[in-house]
Amino acid sequence: MECQKARPDPPDPAYLSTYEKGLFPERIRKALLLLEKCTVCPRKCSTDRPRGEKGFCRAGALPEISSYGSHFGEERPLVGHHGSGTIFMTYCNLGCIFCQNYSISRLGEGYSISFDEFSRIMVELQSRGCHNVNFVSPSHFVPQILQALPKAIEMGLSIPLVYNSGGYDSVEALRLLNGVFDIYMPDFKYARSDVAEKYSQAPDYPQVAREALKEMHRQVGDLVMDDRGIALSGLLVRHLVLPEGLAGTRDAMHFLATEISRNTYVNIMNQYYPCGNLIPPGSPLARRITPQEFREAIRITKEEGLTRIDSELY
Repeated sequence: MECQKARPDPPDPAYLSTYEKGLFPERIRKALLLLEKCTVCPRKCSTDRPRGEKGFCRAGALPEISSYGSHFGEERPLVGHHGSGTIFMTYCNLGCIFCQNYSISRLGEGYSISFDEFSRIMVELQSRGCHNVNFVSPSHFVPQILQALPKAIEMGLSIPLVYNSGGYDSVEALRLLNGVFDIYMPDFKYARSDVAEKYSQAPDYPQVAREALKEMHRQVGDLVMDDRGIALSGLLVRHLVLPEGLAGTRDAMHFLATEISRNTYVNIMNQYYPCGNLIPPGSPLARRITPQEFREAIRITKEEGLTRIDSELY
């Protein structure tokens, strides 16, 4: 009778080595300095968040979340068999008029928690069997995440961390996360400044996202999965197809293929629908995309040389 080979243990998450090297205190110190005249994200509002001043995102000094739990609606490499352990952070540093989490990102649905509770939540998600801890919209809470991690590690945290952002991220903040996050999952929303300004109040989004994507890939490389198809490390990029080609799919995919990696794992998403109560009548965004528009986006992605397309791999 042939013996079944044992599955090798996955590599330890990068943050365990960073912790053992004693690098967290200095990272936390630098991150907290970003809060005092807030430059945590590219908006650089210069508000004093520890003293209660609020900038564009309206986030304060404490971690703020809307919910957490085992989530099965993420990409398959994150969900696996037991779900992705998502923590939905309150507010957002973008102003997307079509946001599908409008009540969280714009209305601030959620509550403040202590750093001890933040640490405990991470470990609880691990105890539920989640494959990772997935921070949704973390860009404006980088210092708080860093501050809560050492205690979570001391409590036994040992699964990968996912940085699930809108792609509007500061390279300075991302560098503080080098050796902390194993998986980056940013959006690449727009390739044109005028579209980004009109629909997300971020005219610099295309350039900011490009620089952020380069830094993320520099840190973690292409997406690596185990023999079950569960993500261990690497970059996974989301691109939401918008009506009338407003997302700039051709330019976005060309950038990923030529300046990031032709092996970039991408999720071309077709779930756009009008949401948020801010879309004016007659706007191109007042309708869902058509099947033809989605098929065109997939065709463009392949033409640009990308083959690891989430919606076509399973």
